[in-house]
Amino acid sequence: MRAAGGGREGLSTRVLQSGTGTATPSDEARVLMHYTGWTTDGELFDSPVQRGRPATLALTGVIAGFAEALGMMVEGETRRMWIPQELAYKGVPGRPEGTLVFDVQPLEILEPPRAPAELIQPPPAAQVTASGLTTLVLRPGTGLVHPRAAATVTVHYSGWTTDGTMIDSSATRGRPASFPLDRVIPGWTEGLQLMVVGEKRRLWIPEELAYQGRPSGPQGDLVFDVELLAVEGH
Repeated sequence: MRAAGGGREGLSTRVLQSGTGTATPSDEARVLMHYTGWTTDGELFDSPVQRGRPATLALTGVIAGFAEALGMMVEGETRRMWIPQELAYKGVPGRPEGTLVFDVQPLEILEPPRAPAELIQPPPAAQVTASGLTTLVLRPGTGLVHPRAAATVTVHYSGWTTDGTMIDSSATRGRPASFPLDRVIPGWTEGLQLMVVGEKRRLWIPEELAYQGRPSGPQGDLVFDVELLAVEGH
């Protein structure tokens, strides 16, 4: 057991068990973890351990002291955190008051995928369809059947605007997404029908096949990396 270490404004941590990982999470990461939290009078107020399933949390979505301490940790490590009220829930109604104590074990660090280098100019090996959709197979699949437009697909995906800004990623949520192909943007409906299960493909989707005219969606051309995991209703 290592000695306790200090953090900013009174944050203290102690490593209870060394981890097996080597990398600490970035500020943009989500972390699959077990944790238990107590007030200093011993009252337990939250514990995925007791619920029997780990939690996935973003560093940007937790209290400041928890985020700072978690940013020091690696996968498999168990660490105790003493978080002063100023870095916890000070002034937040309905939340535990005072200094909080957590035992935390990161199980998996889920970093957002990096944007591809070829966001604007696809490589020569990419293929262009009649509609203007450009695609490139990153990994061949093992399936034989292509989904139809009315099929429901299960995928992992990440998407970016052409300036490299991530717009969405199932990978950072730690779970795949499922949806009917006839309820997504046209570039997705067309591109996924070119794929088979197990395949990973990059899609360069022009604005007219994406969210053109829809103020709620990202504007301009979009780039997606998509892995097709399953198809229902071929």
